[in-house]
Amino acid sequence: MAEPEYDPSIPQGGDPTKVDVNTQYAGFEFNYVYILACTFVVYLILPGIGLLYSGLARRKSALSLLFQAFMILAVTTFQWLFWGYSLAYSRDGGPFIGTLKNFGMMDVLVAPSSGSPVLPEILFCLYQLLFCACTVMIVVGGAFERGNIIPSLIFSFCWATIVYCPLARWTWSSQGWLYNLPAIDFAGGGPVHIASGCSALAYALVLGKRRHDGEASLRRPHNPTLVFLGTVFIWTGWLGFNGGSTLNASMRALMAIFNTNTAACMGVLGWVLVDMLRNRGKFSVVGACEGAIAGLVGITPAAGCVSIWLAVVIGFITGIVCSLLQNVNDWLHIDEGMDVFKLHGIGGIVGAFLTGLFATESISSLDGATVASGAIDGNGIQVGYQVVEICAISAYSFAVSCVLLLVLKYIPGMKLRVDEQGEMVGLDRAQFINEQIGDWTLVDGLAMSSILVGVQQAPGSSSEGGGEVRKADT
Repeated sequence: MAEPEYDPSIPQGGDPTKVDVNTQYAGFEFNYVYILACTFVVYLILPGIGLLYSGLARRKSALSLLFQAFMILAVTTFQWLFWGYSLAYSRDGGPFIGTLKNFGMMDVLVAPSSGSPVLPEILFCLYQLLFCACTVMIVVGGAFERGNIIPSLIFSFCWATIVYCPLARWTWSSQGWLYNLPAIDFAGGGPVHIASGCSALAYALVLGKRRHDGEASLRRPHNPTLVFLGTVFIWTGWLGFNGGSTLNASMRALMAIFNTNTAACMGVLGWVLVDMLRNRGKFSVVGACEGAIAGLVGITPAAGCVSIWLAVVIGFITGIVCSLLQNVNDWLHIDEGMDVFKLHGIGGIVGAFLTGLFATESISSLDGATVASGAIDGNGIQVGYQVVEICAISAYSFAVSCVLLLVLKYIPGMKLRVDEQGEMVGLDRAQFINEQIGDWTLVDGLAMSSILVGVQQAPGSSSEGGGEVRKADT
C-alpha cells in the first residue's frame, strides 16, 4: 500500500467540498490516531513543569509559576500559529531557517506533513507546537522568584521565534544542516534540553542574583509534594513526547517508550545513590524527582536509537553526573535556583554525547526506514557530529538569549525584574489579586516585613532555642 504523497498543486490536501480528503490516508489511520494519543499525553508536561517549579520555589512566589504554565502555552500557541511553525517546518527555506510560506497557518490542513507522509499536516503542527511550548516553559525557570510576568511572556514569544524555531529547523527539518550532518537527535536533546538549559542560565545571569543570595531558605523547596506530583506529570508526558517522536506507530515507537521509562528509573537510582553517599544514608524526595528528570533528559536524543540495556547506562550516568554537579551554580556565580541548566543543559549534553557512542542501527531501523548508528556500531565519527551539535546549540542559545534579554532589559518600562518590594513580599502578592498558595491568614501587609527578617522573641519566653525566633518561610 503506497503512502500518501504531497502534491504541491493542492497544498491544503484537497478541497473537502469536492473530494473526500480522508481517503488518502486509508489504511494508515492508525498512525495519526497513535500520534494524536501521544499529543494528549504530552499536554501533561506543561502543568507538570508548573507544579514542579511551584514546589521548588518558596511559597510566596509559587502561584506565579502555576499561572505561567498556562500563559506560556497560550503565548507559544499564538506564536506557532502566527509564524513559528512556518519558520521551523516550511517546505521551502534553507538549512538555518524556514520561510513565511505557512504564515498564519496558510495551507496547513490535511496534506501529508513534511515530517511524515502518514500524518496530516494539521496534526504534525499541533504535536510540534507542544514541543515548543514545553521548551519555553523550561526556560522560564531561570527567572523564578524575581522575573516580571509580562516581560517574561514577551521574552517567551521572542525566544520561541529567534532561538527555538531556528534550532528546530537545524535539527529536524529535512533541509536542516544538523539533520544532514547528520547529528542524531531523536526527540530533542538539543533544541529542547540543551537550548532551554543554556537559555535559562542566560536569563538568571541577566536578571542577577536574588536578594539574600546564599541563605539556606532560598534553596529549600516549599512543597516536596508538588515537586513529586509535577515529576509524575512530566514523566507520564515524556512517554508521549519520546514515544511519538517516530511520527508513526511502529516498533521503534514502542522501544522509545520502554527506553524512556527505563532511563528515568535509572536516573532515580543514580541520583539517590549519590544522595545517600553525600548525606550519610539519608534520602531526598526532591533528589529522587530530579534524578527522574535527569534520566528523561539524558534518554531524549537516544530513545529510539539504543537498546534497553544501553538506555539503562544512559539514564544511570546522566543521573549521577547531574547529581555530582550539585554546586554548579555556585561555581558559575549565577543564581539559577531551579537547576534548569544542571538538569536540562548538562543532562542534555551528556545524553547527546552518549547517543553518539551508543546509537544502534538495529534499533533505529525498527521503523523500517531510519538508519542511525554510533561508535558502538563502528561509526566513531558520529561522536564528533554530536559534539558539533552540542557546541552549536549551546553557543547559539546562550548568546542569542543574552542579547535578547539585554535588549528587553533596556527598553523603557519593560522591567524584566520585579522591584525590591515585590521580591520581598513575593511575586504572588505583588502580581495577583487575593490569591496565594496555602493559608496566609497569619500574614498581613503590616507584618510582612517583620516576618521576612524574623521577629525578636518576647521577654520571658520559654522557647528552647532562646534569642531570636524566625517565622516560617513565606
